[in-house]
Amino acid sequence: MESLILVFSALFGLIIGSFLNVCIYRIPQNKSIVWPPSFCPKCGAGIKFYDNVPVLSYLILRGKCRRCKAPISIQYPIVEFLTGLLTVLFVWRWGLGAWTAVLLTAVYCLIILSVIDLELMIIPDRFSLGLIVLGLVFCWLNPNFDGSGWSRFLQSLSGAAVGFFGTMAVALLGYVLFKKEAMGGGDVKLMGGIGAFVGWRGVITVIVFASVLGLIYSAFLIVFKNKGKGDAIPFGPFLSAGALINLFYLVRPEMLAIRF
Repeated sequence: MESLILVFSALFGLIIGSFLNVCIYRIPQNKSIVWPPSFCPKCGAGIKFYDNVPVLSYLILRGKCRRCKAPISIQYPIVEFLTGLLTVLFVWRWGLGAWTAVLLTAVYCLIILSVIDLELMIIPDRFSLGLIVLGLVFCWLNPNFDGSGWSRFLQSLSGAAVGFFGTMAVALLGYVLFKKEAMGGGDVKLMGGIGAFVGWRGVITVIVFASVLGLIYSAFLIVFKNKGKGDAIPFGPFLSAGALINLFYLVRPEMLAIRF
């Protein structure tokens, strides 16, 4: 039975991943995510249902539009596969239930905003602020928190506050020291949303993970892409990755031997 649930979770995640690609493409352009149906951005031809099967259609068409033969970005199957994989992992970790549904909603938001940030260096407020609301409203389901409903709400609220104002302080300090933007406003609001889910202690571990991953990515760009040390990189994807690690494992500072 568990295997069957995971198979259906994978299929569901793949389908959602296809929809996330639509959101990633259209939201920055302020276009409707429901109409018109999927189309080739090069020739405008509508995509038939049999050419819109997650991952599989990309492989069958060899990454090209059936009509105009224009190349299709590898982003599409990657997002679909990643969404399917994360859906399976979180269902396996937390089972089927209300909290898993809330978690997956947050996961899908993090995927969308991460890809948009990678492409355009922006994080739409609707996702960051939406995560804050989602985390606060469903804090009573959150295994990160304990106690009464009011106590859980305060823990979620304090996490959002520490995530927001703590990151803002880091951004201001970076600007004072380096005379340039060290962290964007989108990152600050995103950490507020993440904090509403992981609490103030979780904010610490998310930033630790994000910083390590960001340093690895920066080193890769410097070595292989000839990027300069001062070149800006999108930090949203690394904050999102840190959040996913925390939401999956419930990592706390003491687990990383960090003392306060």
